Amino acid sequence: MKVILTERVNTLGNIGEIVNVSSGYARNYLIPGKFAVLADDANTKQLNHHQKVLAKKIAEEKAAASVIAKKIEGRTIEFVRKVAGSGKLFGAVSNLEIAKEFAKEEISLEKRMISVSAPIKALGTFDVVAKLVDGVEASFKVNVVIDPVQAEEMKKKHEDAERKKAAAAEAAANGETVEVETEEVKELTEEEKLKEEANRILRS
Repeated sequence: MKVILTERVNTLGNIGEIVNVSSGYARNYLIPGKFAVLADDANTKQLNHHQKVLAKKIAEEKAAASVIAKKIEGRTIEFVRKVAGSGKLFGAVSNLEIAKEFAKEEISLEKRMISVSAPIKALGTFDVVAKLVDGVEASFKVNVVIDPVQAEEMKKKHEDAERKKAAAAEAAANGETVEVETEEVKELTEEEKLKEEANRILRS
């Protein structure tokens, strides 16, 4: 069932928006609570009337959204994450987490308003758009950095691996045989997976 919202309803939409909801939700909650009115496509006069009545509310909603947009436009928010051997995150940075990050500064931003071109599943900087209300948007960035504890562990592993390689090379040059434990070989294999990220951290 299509209804036009007469009040802002979290997770559903803003004033003046036409949304599809279940008939029970509309008839038992939205319409009797005066949060929405029926949007009958056949009755365009009634629909236009409601939109005109709501014009002032919509203008106020846009003004409030513009204030929020100014607070987040051009911002960069940072998330600290651990990464797997493939360099991917253990779970994506969700829209809800982004919204909660802004909430720490008392900036109200619903997860449904946040638009990301692709799931944030790796380290790096990502462009994000917040679609606050119709005609009001704000762009900001999400920067995902590696957990400093894990970064330190990776540095140590990298340094250990380099020392082992140097020792093996020196031993080979002297005609000596160097035995490498299975666990060490496994560690070096994992280090190869993390090599690119470790090098980036060491250069920073």
